[in-house]
Amino acid sequence: MKAGMIILKTHKEIEIMREANRIVAEILQKIGETIQPGTTTGELDKIADRMIEQAKARSAFKGYRMRNQKPYPASICSSVNEEVVHGIPGSRVLKEGDIVGIDVGVVYKGFVGDAAKTFAVGKISDEASNLLHVTEESLYKGISQAVEGKRLMDISGAIQNHVETHGFSVVRDFVGHGVGRKMHEPPQIPNYRSPGWNPRLQAGMALALEPMVNEGTWRIKLLDDEWTAVTADGKLSAHFEHSIAITDNGPLILSEV
Repeated sequence: MKAGMIILKTHKEIEIMREANRIVAEILQKIGETIQPGTTTGELDKIADRMIEQAKARSAFKGYRMRNQKPYPASICSSVNEEVVHGIPGSRVLKEGDIVGIDVGVVYKGFVGDAAKTFAVGKISDEASNLLHVTEESLYKGISQAVEGKRLMDISGAIQNHVETHGFSVVRDFVGHGVGRKMHEPPQIPNYRSPGWNPRLQAGMALALEPMVNEGTWRIKLLDDEWTAVTADGKLSAHFEHSIAITDNGPLILSEV
């Protein structure tokens, strides 16, 4: 069923999405247990590949294109330090004090699971720890507003308020999104108040909320690999994401173990 351009999901479809997102959550948990100084981002991608195969799912990221980019080559995105999103895993060795954002997407029984978390590598600075803490908190501030009868910008405003109150900035170039049979469905969900379409939230909406928060300026630039986005000033960035469903009983987080 469609509400305007937004595809509402049935109870059965939400249950399947819960299964897809549980696979993602388990991959993120395993990767979090594996990350330590000396680990390569390519090793983390291999963990995801193996677990996706074992779950009889497929990667939602591998081969994906946005605009005219070349196909994305991996099953996870691994974005280290100043990398905001879409970092490509490979031979990079994680060091003590790094932070690394891991984004995972799978397709299972025709539906997408999508979630992300930023991890500390060993002991990190107090400033980096605060960035991770505030970014994750902002995600839950947004989720708390995902209630039937509220509007999309209630989610966006809650995230922006929390981030900016703590002196950080929200990325403008990438946003959250609806999710379902496709990884990116309407509506787009900015992490900041934006003029324009501001639909009322309804039960059956499935949304991927994903604040991307920078230590300094919100501006980003794209590297030559056509995928990796980095902060324009070289300062740290963090990324947390949950897929949720709006229900009669409030927001249901799909991407938890």
